[in-house]
Parts: sequence; C-alpha cells; structure tokens
Amino acid sequence: MISAQGPAEDVDVDVDARELHRRHAPSPAAFTRVHTHCRIVWDIAAGLLGAGRAPQADAGLVRTGALLHDIGVYRLYDDAGQLDHAQYLRHGVLGHELLAADGLPETVCRFASCHTGVGLTRDDIARGNLPLPPGDYVARTVEERLVMYADKFHSKSHPTSFLTADAYRGYVRRFGADKVARFDELTAEFGVPDLAALAARHDMTVRDG
Repeated sequence: MISAQGPAEDVDVDVDARELHRRHAPSPAAFTRVHTHCRIVWDIAAGLLGAGRAPQADAGLVRTGALLHDIGVYRLYDDAGQLDHAQYLRHGVLGHELLAADGLPETVCRFASCHTGVGLTRDDIARGNLPLPPGDYVARTVEERLVMYADKFHSKSHPTSFLTADAYRGYVRRFGADKVARFDELTAEFGVPDLAALAARHDMTVRDG
C-alpha cells in the first residue's frame, strides 16, 4: 500500500497501484509494458530523492504519482491489443479521468494529466491543434515536477531503454527552444540520474540519441 498526502489537499490516500494497473490493463502485455515503465520512473525519482535533490518533496506522494502517471495509456489499446499512437497525447487526460472515476483526489490525478513532455499550455494546444481539451497541463508542485522529469529518462518504445539528458534534449528541441529551456531548468533543479546503474539494474540499454 502507498500512503500519499498531497500538499494541495488535506487528504490521506491508500492506493494499491499494482491492483489499479491490473484492473485497468486490457491485457497482460499492456500491464507489463505500462506498469514496468511506471515502476522504473519511480526508481529514477527515488534515486534523485535519495541524492537530496528535492528535500522538500513528499516522497510518498512522488511514489504514488510515479506509479500511476501513465495509467491512462490503457484506454488507448483497441480490442486487438494495438496501441493508438495517433491519440497517444491524450493518455494524460484519460488517466486523470480514470483516476478521478476511481475516487482519487486531484492531488493524485494531476500526475497523469500534467506529466506530458515538459508541460503543455493552453497556447501549445491551440497552436498545435492538439487533441486535448483547452487548458494548462503543467506541473506545479515539486512532486509533479519530479515525476514529470523522471519520466523523460525512460522510453516504453520497443525496445524499452533509458535516455540521456542530451537524447531527450534533442527530442524536445523540435517543439521549441522554450521547451529545451524548461528541461534545462528541471535538470538544474533535480540533477541527472545515474543511468548506468539504472540500466544495469533493469537490464536495459541507455540511448544517447
């Protein structure tokens, strides 16, 4: 069980993240892919917390957010087990809706809707004609920022792998210099995870591009 208390709400939430994943995963393969990624994102965030990079953060809330942030991906699988890549950008808001329907507070639901990229603003959505409801999907708290940042260092794409900061910086550059600057701000705030140790622990490679 995970006990999480959010800074924005006076709540205590007991969340069995693994059970939530199992309940919503449309197949064992989808469960393995998404749940494994979420566990790895928590591993990355935990390492940064252990290095003292966010001493003011609620570690329990970070753990909850990391373990649940991608749960909306399950809603993008069709009956044949194929992932709808064209609508992938919606997985955050879908996850927010799913967690809210399960009775979880906004403090937890926001980890799903506010972790995509380095944050999506109302202007980003309008300019890019993105398939999202108008709004600002931006990490606000230190816990939200840390989960969003940790997520950038692991890819679920086959084969799953870790990404260096330079690799992600190159990826996000296509969305504008402001997104690169935002990622660099997060790097300055939280530091860079020990990707070699993580890759060895999870038996994965590290991609530098």
